[in-house]
Amino acid sequence: MYKTVLFDLDGTLLNTIDDLADAGNRMCAARGWPTHTSDQFRYLVGNGIPKLIERLAPEGHNTPAELEEAYHAFDEIYDAHMFDKTRPYPGMPDLLAELAAAGVKMAVFSNKDDALARRVVAHYFDTSLFALVRGALPDVPKKPAPEGTLALMQAVGADPASTLYVGDSNVDVLTGKNAGLPCCGVLWGFRTEQELRDAGATYLAADTRQLKQVVLGQH
Repeated sequence: MYKTVLFDLDGTLLNTIDDLADAGNRMCAARGWPTHTSDQFRYLVGNGIPKLIERLAPEGHNTPAELEEAYHAFDEIYDAHMFDKTRPYPGMPDLLAELAAAGVKMAVFSNKDDALARRVVAHYFDTSLFALVRGALPDVPKKPAPEGTLALMQAVGADPASTLYVGDSNVDVLTGKNAGLPCCGVLWGFRTEQELRDAGATYLAADTRQLKQVVLGQH
C-alpha cells in the first residue's frame, strides 16, 4: 500500500482539454495563427502554459514580446472560460474519498500556474482531501524536473519508499522517475498507453477502480 499519492491535474484528475483547446484557439484566431483540434492539443499541453504558447506560435511570430502578449491573451480567455467544459474524470471524486478514508495522504502537483491550479482544484473537489495543492512556482523548474516534486514531498512529510506519482503522460512518468518514485500511468487522460509504456510507467490503470487497487496494494 502506498501511504502518499501525488496526482497530476490535467488529464489525470480533470478532463480540461476542451477548455484549454478553446482558449488556445480563440487566442490563435485573434492573431491569425493556425488553430488546432482538441486531439492535437493533447500533445501540445503538459509542460505549462508558456510552453503551450511557444508550440502554438507559428514561425516568425515567436519573439519574446509576441509570446508574452499571446500568453496574457490566453490567460485572460482561459480565466473566463476554464469551467465551461472541464469535468472530473468518471469515478474520481469517489476514489479520492475512498483513498482518504483508507488513510492515504494525497497532494496535487501540476505544471499549471500555482494560483490557477489551486483555484481549479477548489472548484471541482473537496480540498480537505489534499494535504497540499501545488502548481508551477517562479524559479522552480517545471515537471519533469525533480526539484518541485521533492519540495512537495518534504512539505507533506512523504516517505519516498511509500509514495506513488499518478499521471497521464510521459512527463508524469519522468517526473516520478526523476524524483525516485514509481508512477502509475492512467489510460483515461490526454496521451496513449503506448507513450506511458515507452516512458516506463511502473503501473497502468484503465479506470479509477484499477488505480485504487494499485494504491492499496490489491493489484
